[in-house]
Amino acid sequence: MKRVLSIILGGGAGTRLYPLTKFRAKPAVPLAGKYRLIDIPVSNCINSEILKIYVLTQFNSASLNRHITRAYNFSQFSDGFVEVLAAQQTPESPSWFQGTADAVRKYLWLFESWDVDEIIILSGDHLYRMDYSLFVERHRSTGADVTLSVVPVGHKVASSFGLMKIDSAGRIVDFYEKPKGDALESMKVDTSTLGLNPEEAKKNPFIASMGIYVFKKQTLIDLLRRSPEQTDFGKEIIPGAARDYNIQAYLFDGYWEDIGTIEAFFHANLALTQQPRPPFSFYEENSPIYTRARYLPPSKLLNCEVTESIVGDGSILKQCTIKRTVIGLRQRIGANCEIENALLMGADYYESATESHQHLTRGKVPVGIGESTIIKNAIVDKNARIGRNVKIVNKENIQEAEREDLGFYIRSGIVVVLKNAVIPDGMII
Repeated sequence: MKRVLSIILGGGAGTRLYPLTKFRAKPAVPLAGKYRLIDIPVSNCINSEILKIYVLTQFNSASLNRHITRAYNFSQFSDGFVEVLAAQQTPESPSWFQGTADAVRKYLWLFESWDVDEIIILSGDHLYRMDYSLFVERHRSTGADVTLSVVPVGHKVASSFGLMKIDSAGRIVDFYEKPKGDALESMKVDTSTLGLNPEEAKKNPFIASMGIYVFKKQTLIDLLRRSPEQTDFGKEIIPGAARDYNIQAYLFDGYWEDIGTIEAFFHANLALTQQPRPPFSFYEENSPIYTRARYLPPSKLLNCEVTESIVGDGSILKQCTIKRTVIGLRQRIGANCEIENALLMGADYYESATESHQHLTRGKVPVGIGESTIIKNAIVDKNARIGRNVKIVNKENIQEAEREDLGFYIRSGIVVVLKNAVIPDGMII
């Protein structure tokens, strides 16, 4: 794998994850109480012994830079690195990144200088565990110019993906981006040729692209240079190359979730609390998910009832009821609170007991969740100050709302409290 270079696409403005991307790049969004989205593809690379890693981003990249610098400082005796490449304007390229292919094209001068055989292109907003060495070996063994990692999917979600058809040798012969109706039916294939049993093949008759690719280095250079007007891999570059190049499909049969929307992100986090087997587990000794090392004290729970939940380091919970909730670092929850089906991202810093008491005596709101507050079906971003006797329950089941002036949004029925927001005592959302 020393002959492979990895490029992780950080995505655009992250509008589907807004307001979680208001102050940070999409790959820097917190995940599972202590991680960031970027930790997933970077950890997969490290576990696959791919140690030359670039991350392309262009929006709010300060926190992402800080996280990567602190988390992935490889030994000076290693040739490995994780480096952020932010969008930049030059006389030759005066515009920002226009799409996935355009982002790679703008740094092609750098990637071209590496003495590698393959370039693997990954997404920064997926949750999965994958051994990329198997992906690369499949690419090499078939003599492919490009290999796409694919998953079998059923009717319910198929129209949300780019679909493809393959021949008996696994070569991709047809593409269709997010088809519907008759076009969708025309993309059915016999997925048993990819190794599914007859029952699974009947249930999942479509092949969807995961949006991750392995290119021969020269193939990538040629494709990006011959069509400078094409800005996207999935919609333009790869469909246009199917006739002239050997494009292969690699079946991934593990858990994979695109968590690029608030709804998908929320449910993927809550699914981690399932017992005894969550769909994705961070408890894999042989392929761990890495992140920044922090020196935080253990969490402290005082007379609490906690069921099916994850509690991050350094949290203090007092006489509260917590159900199916992911709690991040340094989170404080006051007495008589009820938290259910929620994602609390915690805080970047501690507010001392003296500071919190001073806030309360002055009518201000300390960092954390105040006493007797109820939170259900919500995401609370970092450093939020939620007062006492607050109810965040979306009782009227509103699906979409933008109340940034009041410190929250509602996305797909999920209340999202903004980072650094202040929700005063007694407020009902």
